[in-house]
Amino acid sequence: MFKTEICDILGIEYPIFQGGMAWVSDAKLASSVSEVGALGIIAAGHATPEWLENQILLAKEMTDKPFGVNIMLLSPFVEEIVRLVIKHKVKVVTTGAGNPGKYMQAFAEANIKVIPVVGAVALAKRMESIGAVAVVAEGMESGGHIGELTTMALLPQVVDAVKIPVIAAGGIADGRGFLAALSLGAKGVQIGTRFIVSIECQASENYKQAIIKAKDRDTVVTGLSTGHPVRIIRNKLAREFEKLEKLEASIEEIEKLGSGKLRIAVIDGDVENGSIMAGQISGLVKEIKPVKEIIDDIIKQAKVTLGNLNKLGV
Repeated sequence: MFKTEICDILGIEYPIFQGGMAWVSDAKLASSVSEVGALGIIAAGHATPEWLENQILLAKEMTDKPFGVNIMLLSPFVEEIVRLVIKHKVKVVTTGAGNPGKYMQAFAEANIKVIPVVGAVALAKRMESIGAVAVVAEGMESGGHIGELTTMALLPQVVDAVKIPVIAAGGIADGRGFLAALSLGAKGVQIGTRFIVSIECQASENYKQAIIKAKDRDTVVTGLSTGHPVRIIRNKLAREFEKLEKLEASIEEIEKLGSGKLRIAVIDGDVENGSIMAGQISGLVKEIKPVKEIIDDIIKQAKVTLGNLNKLGV
């Protein structure tokens, strides 16, 4: 019912991407999402090539469905990671934190479909011009590194500006958000925070519970003065960021405070001193569920919502 052209392009059943979240999106989560018929994505982040290769091989053991790898172009290992995804014939690559232009020819020759994450119309148009098969338009409601525009403002402008499919991201966790994104012209959605709170996600129980307990205004944006703002759930670390920024601390000092803090929260479970990257949609996430149930719920609610709209004559 909700099959779109991105499903045909990528060979997936549902136009739903699982976000590539560093320290969170590993082979187990990605393969579980792909097995259901959506697109699972392993996050390379700043991880070593050895770790990523192991995860790609694990994912191939767990599923024969398409999955992707998210490449952070600022990673110190980016050149090796690009060679790895080509070597292992990964079907899809999403990119962030930079311009993938220098790698596009190599990806094309390997028949890898590239879908950059963008936060502005100009960048979306540039990605289309260098051969991206689609773009992910990510609004500032999302967790982690964010741009300046909201999803509702950004998405229709990107849709109008490019001819390639646009995937909506930021502030989407259920069937209502999924349907709203399609209504704004998206051909699919990318969901991160909701998949953190899944049984298959290896993030610490403390990290998941922090999201479940979060209310509508419990996320804050840190690091604005550095030019690289990050959305996290308010905790001791967030208050330390706020203090440094009020004191007009140097960019180096602020960035040092944030270094390594995501791993502390995700892996070690320290949700006071760690960075709990999560989107504003956290307030909607109330229960840990299997990936299949999460996706089934999204599709079911979207159908019910669409049916209700039809009854109103919309």
